[in-house]
Amino acid sequence: MRFLRRFFIRLSNLTTGRRADQRLREEMAEHVALQTEEKLRAGMSPAEARRQAAIKLGGAETIREGRHAEHSLPFYENLAQDLSYAVRMVLRSPGFSFIAVATMALGIGATTAIYSVIDATLLHPLPYPEPSQLVRIEANLPGVGAHDIGVSILELRDLQNSGIFQYASLDFSGSSNLTGGAQPTRVAAKAVTANYFAMLGVGAQLGRTFDPHDATPGFIPEVVISDGLWKRAFGADPDILGKTVRVDNDVNHVIGVMPPGFRDQGTTSEERNTEMWSAGGFAAPPFPPPLRNSRIATAFARLKPGLPLASAQAHIDALVASLKKQYPADYPAQAGWTIRLIPLAESLVGNVRQSLVLLFGAVGLVLLISCVNVANLLLARAGVRGREMAVRQALGAARMRLIRQLLTESLLLFVLGGIAGFVILFCAQRLLLQFIPESLPRFNDISISWGVLAFAVVVSVAAGTIFGLAPAWLMSRLDLNTTLRLGRGSNGSRQRSRLRHALVIGELALSLVLMIAAGLLLRSFWDLFKVPLGFNPSHVTAIETWLPFPNDPRTDRYGTATQEAVLLREVLRRNRTLPGVEDAAVGDRAALPLGHRQDDLNLFPLFREGQDAQGSQPPLIDASIVSPEYFHVLGMALVRGRLFVDQDLEAAPLVAIINQAAARVYWPKQDPIGKRVRLSTTKPDWTTIVGVIADARTESLADAGIPQVYLDIYQQRLTKDLAFFLRGQIDPTTAFAQVRTQIQSVDPNLPVFRGETLDDVLSSSLSVRRFSMVMVALFAGTALLLAGLGIYGTISYLVNEQSREIAIRLALGAQRRDVLKMVLRQGLTLAAVGAGVGLLGAFIVSHLMAGLLFGVSPYDLTTFAGVTLVLTTVALAASYIPALRAMRLDPITTLHAE
Repeated sequence: MRFLRRFFIRLSNLTTGRRADQRLREEMAEHVALQTEEKLRAGMSPAEARRQAAIKLGGAETIREGRHAEHSLPFYENLAQDLSYAVRMVLRSPGFSFIAVATMALGIGATTAIYSVIDATLLHPLPYPEPSQLVRIEANLPGVGAHDIGVSILELRDLQNSGIFQYASLDFSGSSNLTGGAQPTRVAAKAVTANYFAMLGVGAQLGRTFDPHDATPGFIPEVVISDGLWKRAFGADPDILGKTVRVDNDVNHVIGVMPPGFRDQGTTSEERNTEMWSAGGFAAPPFPPPLRNSRIATAFARLKPGLPLASAQAHIDALVASLKKQYPADYPAQAGWTIRLIPLAESLVGNVRQSLVLLFGAVGLVLLISCVNVANLLLARAGVRGREMAVRQALGAARMRLIRQLLTESLLLFVLGGIAGFVILFCAQRLLLQFIPESLPRFNDISISWGVLAFAVVVSVAAGTIFGLAPAWLMSRLDLNTTLRLGRGSNGSRQRSRLRHALVIGELALSLVLMIAAGLLLRSFWDLFKVPLGFNPSHVTAIETWLPFPNDPRTDRYGTATQEAVLLREVLRRNRTLPGVEDAAVGDRAALPLGHRQDDLNLFPLFREGQDAQGSQPPLIDASIVSPEYFHVLGMALVRGRLFVDQDLEAAPLVAIINQAAARVYWPKQDPIGKRVRLSTTKPDWTTIVGVIADARTESLADAGIPQVYLDIYQQRLTKDLAFFLRGQIDPTTAFAQVRTQIQSVDPNLPVFRGETLDDVLSSSLSVRRFSMVMVALFAGTALLLAGLGIYGTISYLVNEQSREIAIRLALGAQRRDVLKMVLRQGLTLAAVGAGVGLLGAFIVSHLMAGLLFGVSPYDLTTFAGVTLVLTTVALAASYIPALRAMRLDPITTLHAE
């Protein structure tokens, strides 16, 4: 113990002595600096001034010791000294430091926010074991314009026996009625094949999942539930396993509860929030008999270990070719049946990738502009610290030593800005999530994590190094004589001015690119928002319910169209009596304009009498099943023919209504009224077209020309997901409770859910586009503000640099308006060059974002000209303030000060 005590005392004395010695060297160096500056002012050369100052202080070795002192210190002490000095410099100029840190906090905070979205959506691996092995199996019929048509159970068996996959599974998303509690509950459910969870590679937290080898042709009387449903509906009952529940009137046993963090795969929030899973073979009731062209659902699979995706796709292509030869009647050549394997992660992102990449590019430009602004601030500060750097060099400081010190100061500012941006983002993360549409894939995975913090720190260090190096390099290359005599170096000032001009030009160019992108998105969004809909969403409320779909059709209370009609007519009669309701209609979920998922579409084969042979592959057409009042409630115009009437019942001849797009595509230059079509590959019944309605943008705001057919709900028993439409001056919240009362007074076992106005549905359909537009517009506004500050700072610096010249001009009789024009000309020149460079970049960027635009050309002249004019105006306004200051200079005072 005594030995350790003596050791630490000696170590402390040694450290204290070295620190005292270092302080002594610093004091001597300060005296030498003062003496050197006096000698230089007297006209002595820098070398002689240093020598005389050292001799006068009685220390000929002082300069040599000061020059080599840093080399005798360990690296960590040098770093500690640099950092300590940098902290002192930051605290010495609080105004400058605050502006620099705030600017970087803005840039890095915005970049980190968008990165957190991209990290969760595009970069973060799926929460399943070996996610790269998971693929989506997409079947297409390009010959008839049908894509992602699904897979039949016979095709699934071919895929399972191909030797390509460990597991291949069907996934059928929908809803189920869970009864037995205080209220019937509608839950988001999936019907899958028994190997579904084995394919994903996940297990239950309680109990088990389905046996992947179960070959039951129909549904297995077992369900797996989510952790959320277990806690909400069953109070986290630990004895839940084996409990009997009724799902769509079928008796099932709970065999497992999934872990709390488990979220199912899917492109919609409803699929990702699935709460119940049932399994079966899809080859027995309630499903139709297995046929090759009876495609049920999308298939997902896990590749065999070590099998690359390209090799798997080659095997699939060979399998498809073999099946086409083996079953030519089921796969006609003109249909061009193909199967494509898509990585699951890519399929979940869908068309959102392009929008997110655009956002990241936009926020990257904001970050660049922020960095350029701070670099400009550092260059402006270089002029103020010129004498300090010159004295340190005169005392023998090495250039690399000065560069390292200045770079440390820059890094400190950038890192502080990055940390501040992250802290603000962390505190405002809930506010950020409110701006992000819930329809965004993997929305629930977005969080401000340690990975996001690491990204912020890395970006801060990289930006500080890149944008702090040039100012540090220029400050280390000073003309000592000029700087110490006049306070600034002419060479350094000219180099700094040129660099500042280049930075401002780049800043203006980047701002112009971002503003043009925002302008194009804004015009596109406005055109999309104002496009004629073809229906009237005002004062229409949609409230949904779900009829039970039991596995045994014999137990289905609504097994025929007539049985459904009794329920629907009675509910509609009651709904029309509600206060404020003018009219009511009912339809399936596919009839909800812009509010249904891709899985909700009814894609029917369209056999046209006299045109499509029995063995040919017909085109697929979108079908909606509605009541006769639907077209009046939604304000859809009849072009010719008639609408549905009360006499169109299940026993009457089948009738249909098509839109103008279907008439143009399938009966060009013909009158489709009276034409007969068959909408099934198995049923021989013909359906007569009795009416044509105007095209409406019910499927996509961007396209009104999608062929559609409407069927009478009182003739069809094809749907269980229903939406009641109410038109009138009603409160959606009140109406929801009233409609639920009316529906459950007819059938107390029916759940009622999701009441929303069609205006809200329309707004939700634009959520991703709106998010992209708002974010890019926000970034563009920020860029414009930073660009304005940048050009203001540059022109102010130029005015300060040229104050002597301006004073001489004024003293010799120059008019003050001439000074104003001269300064404004400098600002306009920078703006013109920046706009020229920015326009070239904007042409490239607008071409890349053409797929995100609607109704506006990527090279829209109005947008380009308008944005350029705005940027030029801001540049002139930013130049005007320092120009006024220059115009008001007092020549006598200025020349005396110089």
